[in-house]
Amino acid sequence: MKLTNSEIRKQAREALEGNWGKAILATLITFLITDSVPTIFSFVNPQNLWPNLWMLLCLPLHWGLLVYFLRILRREDLGLGHLFDGYNDFKRIFLTQLLVSVYTILWSLLLIIPGFIKALSYGLTPFILRDRPELSYNAAIEESMRLMEGNKMKLFLLYLSFIGWAILCILTLGFGFLILMPYIYSSLATFYQERIKEDQAEVVTVTEEAVITE
Repeated sequence: MKLTNSEIRKQAREALEGNWGKAILATLITFLITDSVPTIFSFVNPQNLWPNLWMLLCLPLHWGLLVYFLRILRREDLGLGHLFDGYNDFKRIFLTQLLVSVYTILWSLLLIIPGFIKALSYGLTPFILRDRPELSYNAAIEESMRLMEGNKMKLFLLYLSFIGWAILCILTLGFGFLILMPYIYSSLATFYQERIKEDQAEVVTVTEEAVITE
């Protein structure tokens, strides 16, 4: 039975119980590294290319943050060092995440809506890279697209359900996002976990129907 978005958010909150401190700290560290450093570079020299290069080098760190919430959901060992796991498999993680960014930008150049739809299609790629180490580049992206077939609207509505919280976070001068972002990331990890279960159930059903037919 498929979970509703409300149930997905509930499971995400349950996963964060007892882990909020670690989740907020992981999000803060990632933000400081990925956003603060480029800001300093730009302030010192607006013409400097280092901010763009730095953001590229931080792609495995963004991946590590998302996977960190999958670890929380699965009750695996947690340590801030896991944020940097992407650098242990740098080529595969970096190039795949880079391809996702490039494809999304190219689709967005056509029209905003196609770019957004593609971003939803590619949304599970980081988790697939973690669970399927044999996949990389287009193969991992295509697997995400396969899993997202017929599920893009559901993911969109899941994101949309956080709009009210985002508005409240703006009223806190942005500090509230340190709580909201872990909630969103945990919900995305839960969405992925449930989509995997659904996909496995679909495979079993098809197999059983094939056996009966024979």
